[in-house]
Amino acid sequence: MSEGTKLYMNKPKKSQLKQKASSTQTPSSSSSSSMASSTSTAATKPAPPSPPAKEPFLRRYRFMLPMLLAVNLSIGAYLYMRTKNKDPVIEMEEVPSAPLVTATESTKIAEKLVTPPVVQPVMEPISDNDKREIFKWILEEKRKLKPKDPEEKRRIDEEKAILKQFIRAKSIPSL
Repeated sequence: MSEGTKLYMNKPKKSQLKQKASSTQTPSSSSSSSMASSTSTAATKPAPPSPPAKEPFLRRYRFMLPMLLAVNLSIGAYLYMRTKNKDPVIEMEEVPSAPLVTATESTKIAEKLVTPPVVQPVMEPISDNDKREIFKWILEEKRKLKPKDPEEKRRIDEEKAILKQFIRAKSIPSL
């Protein structure tokens, strides 16, 4: 086996290579003691351990790729379904397929689609006792207020005086 084809972990200097090459080419010219010393130095130096081979990225993290894909897919599906459910369902009345639709007809159709009929809630009349209770509650809330300046204090005092008159009155005006 020749020394020239040997792979080194640490590259030797040129002078070291020349010495080894000269010692291997002319063994007859050198003495047996120099051969023994060169073999003993090679035997005493242990070769440094080779570093572990670096694995490719996908092989090192092969469990991460499927997990990453599954998480991204689930997040995408969630966002898609959430936005799909938020869209209001608009039911459009069928418009006759006439070649010419006038402006008044189009505005009537748009009004039907845009404005739903407004239903007024039925209001029952409030009894006098309930009105007094409401006025008492408003008066308590006015007493809790802390005025910031004298003008605001004067306004709150006037409102409290009016509320007291309503509470003391025999007949309460309608709201």
